[in-house]
Amino acid sequence: MSSPSEPFTCRWRPSPRLLHASLLLLALALLASLSLALPFPLKGLSLLACVGYAAWSLPRHVLLSHPQAPTGLRHDSRGWWLYSRARGWHPVQLCRDSIALRGLVLVRYRVGGQGRVHSACVMPDSLPADAHRRLRVHLRFGRRRWAVPSSA
Repeated sequence: MSSPSEPFTCRWRPSPRLLHASLLLLALALLASLSLALPFPLKGLSLLACVGYAAWSLPRHVLLSHPQAPTGLRHDSRGWWLYSRARGWHPVQLCRDSIALRGLVLVRYRVGGQGRVHSACVMPDSLPADAHRRLRVHLRFGRRRWAVPSSA
């Protein structure tokens, strides 16, 4: 692994595999809603809920087209930083339930002192192979990876 004083930065792009999986699951949810033996108003409400969730989650988590969508992660001597177009680089605290596997990196983080936990899914096809490997190594073995970031 690289030196702890050496900053690590990665910026990812939307993953075609994640988009295909999300659309497949949306189609299955819509099909399940249609096939339920429910009265029409409840069936329409479940369809509306599926479409509403897709309209909210696809730009923020899959297509990364929303200004708040996280598209980068950086680690330096001050801690971990997340990038979004709306906020730029801002300090985050990684959570212990983040997952770094060969086929998937799920970064769980808190922004500032908030109690709410957010997630970012980084698939292997959204980064060059070397950058995805380095991200996994930093998330698994990085020193002070769960520390609260210092803003100074």
